[in-house]
Amino acid sequence: MIRHGATRNSQAGDDMVAFVRRHLGSRSLVMVGLMGCGKSSIGRRLAARLELPFVDADDEIEISAGKTIPEIFADHGEDYFRGGERKVIRRLLDGGPRVLATGGGAYMNAETRDNIRRAGIAIWLKAELPVLMRRVLRRDNRPLIKTGNPEDVMRNLMATRYPVYAEADVTIESRDVQHDVIVNEIVAAVAACRVLVEGRPDAASGPATP
Repeated sequence: MIRHGATRNSQAGDDMVAFVRRHLGSRSLVMVGLMGCGKSSIGRRLAARLELPFVDADDEIEISAGKTIPEIFADHGEDYFRGGERKVIRRLLDGGPRVLATGGGAYMNAETRDNIRRAGIAIWLKAELPVLMRRVLRRDNRPLIKTGNPEDVMRNLMATRYPVYAEADVTIESRDVQHDVIVNEIVAAVAACRVLVEGRPDAASGPATP
């Protein structure tokens, strides 16, 4: 597993970008991590750097449901939302290559993790609590942090989800620096990831698990 953070100032040149594109094939780069870690904002810039399409799974879920995510949670509950999320991510993975930003809980589902392993490379944007809190409190569309004290909720999510996020192929420290710095680190880490070139010996070829 590749980890990059503040101690490394990676510069992703054109040759490195071309290397990633060449070996990525039909796979997608999948951004995972807690709400507020920057999956969408950094994912968009990563997609532009690699000249790939960018898709936000949450946006696609809202389009499919004809409702916002807070409305889906309120009307149908979290289990219903997670079921739709699994289907949408599976469909999006089948349409790669692209940069795909997922919701914070998506990677917790074993079926989704398996589909990402088969059709993508997972990138965890790991952020510390103060960074996350500064970001999530700027927006009021986070259903999970409305269920209690936001900081307590985030601490509990970190305790539960970080060990699972750690299964991602690449881990990048998300912090308050220019997004291009993070993008360069991601490209360098993906280029150095053995999975990019060698693939997964335990992953069958073909579309994601139905």
